[in-house]
Amino acid sequence: MKKYTTSAKYVDNKAKWYVVDAEGAVLGRLASTIAARLRGKHNPLFTPHVDMGDWVIVINADKIELTGRKWEKKQYYRHSGYIGGLKTITAQKLLEKKPEELVRLAVKGMLPKNRLGRKLFKKLKVYAGGHHPHEAQMPEVLEI
Repeated sequence: MKKYTTSAKYVDNKAKWYVVDAEGAVLGRLASTIAARLRGKHNPLFTPHVDMGDWVIVINADKIELTGRKWEKKQYYRHSGYIGGLKTITAQKLLEKKPEELVRLAVKGMLPKNRLGRKLFKKLKVYAGGHHPHEAQMPEVLEI
């Protein structure tokens, strides 16, 4: 019997590719599941400071759902860096302009705010339509 706990290393990670269909899915519930999968929390070898997650492809991001009156009430902010340069946009307008950005922002907010989080975020691929260019990676379908 071992007398110590082993800490996983990145070489132990057998990262897989998953494809998630966002059609009809609620944004927050979808994002929390994706963030956990990117982080590797489903893996028994999960280690907080090591990238043990998988690659995730999200398709049909333009068919995502929000509950309640969030389409009109939810605001997304950005700043130009100049005085008075705060820009806001509602969720409905963001969906019309950049539907992929809704999913990206939701998942990014659920990842760690450090080097590891930025590395994990690069493993997320989001597409508005039903097609993606990652067929060569043979992604498995992930039901959410």
